[in-house]
Amino acid sequence: MLAAYASALDPDDPLAGLVVGEVAEPDLPEGWELVEIRAAALNHHDVWSLRGVGLPDERLPMILGCDAAGVDAAGNEVILHALVGDPNWSGEETTDPRRSILSEVHPGTLAERIAVPRRNLVPKPASLDFRQAACLPTAYLTAYRMLFTRGRLQPGETVLVQGAGGGVASAAIALAHAAGARVWATSRSEEKRALARQLGAAEAFESGARLPDRVDVVIETVGEATWGHSLRSTRMGGRVVVAGGTSGLQPPADLPRLFFKELELLGSTMGTRGELERLIAFLDTTGVRPLIDRILPLADVAEGLAAMIAGELRGKVVVEP
Repeated sequence: MLAAYASALDPDDPLAGLVVGEVAEPDLPEGWELVEIRAAALNHHDVWSLRGVGLPDERLPMILGCDAAGVDAAGNEVILHALVGDPNWSGEETTDPRRSILSEVHPGTLAERIAVPRRNLVPKPASLDFRQAACLPTAYLTAYRMLFTRGRLQPGETVLVQGAGGGVASAAIALAHAAGARVWATSRSEEKRALARQLGAAEAFESGARLPDRVDVVIETVGEATWGHSLRSTRMGGRVVVAGGTSGLQPPADLPRLFFKELELLGSTMGTRGELERLIAFLDTTGVRPLIDRILPLADVAEGLAAMIAGELRGKVVVEP
């Protein structure tokens, strides 16, 4: 079958190790299901993998991709939950110390077919097409958990989304607006600030700009470049939810501001199957749909990854095998 995979790792030139070619059909362990992939979506995780972050040489070659929607062996339309954990783990999937994301230990979704544990299949509603559904399991699920599980965002509260234009940030703006929150966003780019308003932001500001008021919740995926602004912009007792650091992973601590303002600093990772089911229901009832930048055949996956690296995207890149 055709697949896009990492054949080598290069932190400086990640696309150098990308290959699109024929690979063996998936193994099917007991309790796993074979899924025909109708649509997959790209994430920054794919670029990090090609750079060697979280993917060691000994696991190469590795099929890339975390997100997909397709059809299982019984003909059911399904969305894949990307977290694969220990089948004996009884707690939340996100707290399983042996968890991994598809394409880290097990082959990923940028292929014609994939094998996944049966428990990772979530029914796709008819209201979502395969392209829309494929965008949900990583960026949109991460945003959903950050906002509503970890951030405890309530209707009428104000949320600041740093780095408008990124996959998680764009999802957070749309979801928070649909949930009745006032959304403010930041970006260095006027084009991406305009996109944030299009997605539902009440206002979008230059990165680091002084805001009209302090916010209840900050969605932080940028890291070093926005960290100080995030802490300064949060009200007394507010919540800063962190799920990444695209500009760097060593932000200054600013401990006095953290304890004098009694801020809650909350980490967040992906989301559970139950949260994915609630996210799907949220989209089904509110009409929110993922913003798609472009749709590519699997053979052209390098184009989508290059656009992601260059910061040129306005939404998700969908790949159709």
